[in-house]
Amino acid sequence: MIKYVIVLLFSINLLHVQANASQTNTKVKVADVFQIGKPETNKYKYIDFLKANFIIKRRGIANYKRVEVEKVVVTSVKEKKDGPTKIKIKRVDGNWSFGSQSKVAVDFFGAMESGELQTL
Repeated sequence: MIKYVIVLLFSINLLHVQANASQTNTKVKVADVFQIGKPETNKYKYIDFLKANFIIKRRGIANYKRVEVEKVVVTSVKEKKDGPTKIKIKRVDGNWSFGSQSKVAVDFFGAMESGELQTL
């Protein structure tokens, strides 16, 4: 009986540690460099790229695979008390994404958890 209680307490402690480890409290600041990752679906959910029809209207090329490994730098950070942290990013080399968009808004924690935005 005692060994079952010990195993139960050990299991609960292990689950508690895993739950705390999954909560990322990563602080982001201006001039941090990240890499854009591959989205889970065909389009990005947490990175607010323009829709393909707007990119084409601005004479850009709507190819989302071209931005998958691009390095980006944080230009501004807005932390909200009861909402997600919003950041603005731009490419490190200064070129425009898709030939039409210079800065992009990002839900930071959502993008980090889904893998759309990765640390270097």
